[in-house]
Amino acid sequence: MANAYPAPTKTNLIAEKRNLSLALQGYDLLEKKREILVIELLKRMDELDLLERDIHELTDKAYAHLRRTLLAVGRERVLALSFKPVRSISLETGRVEVSGMSLPTLVAHEGAPELNYSFMNSFAVSDETVVEFSELLQKLASAAGLRSIVWRLAREVKKTQRRVNALDKMVIPRSGDIVKFIELTLDERERESLFAIKLLKRRAAERENL
Repeated sequence: MANAYPAPTKTNLIAEKRNLSLALQGYDLLEKKREILVIELLKRMDELDLLERDIHELTDKAYAHLRRTLLAVGRERVLALSFKPVRSISLETGRVEVSGMSLPTLVAHEGAPELNYSFMNSFAVSDETVVEFSELLQKLASAAGLRSIVWRLAREVKKTQRRVNALDKMVIPRSGDIVKFIELTLDERERESLFAIKLLKRRAAERENL
């Protein structure tokens, strides 16, 4: 059977004690890793929460500026200005090291402002709208990268927790039971051997006294 104990021999006892020692060491290491991952996960979740609050506030500000721009210059002018790029924005994927893991992230790069329309065709409120939405895009890119890190950390915590549970609930108890079984069996055999030796000695003494 797959769950049958190995033969109760000294060789198997030494091997099983080694397996138990390694399982206990592995449990300690995985438990420490899980604790570190949980701390990192909570830290990143707090960062993401603050970032999402900033995004919410910045979104309200950006759309408030957009509404004022629409009132100031009209829908047609806003639509015409929106087709004229005022600065280049590029998104780039990167990697960040977290607890020994290389995790993907997203970074927004904003170029220098470009004046593609005359001062006569623009208003300060429209420039403010561009600034607000550019900053919003950067925040959204940062949030996307941070969400990816949080998701991967959460998955790693779950995977590590499964391994910790497997060692704690299955591997270590079974290995400990095997060690006890072999030790008890070997002790019983040793007692039987001592009893047999004493019995033989007593019988030999009795024959000598005849």
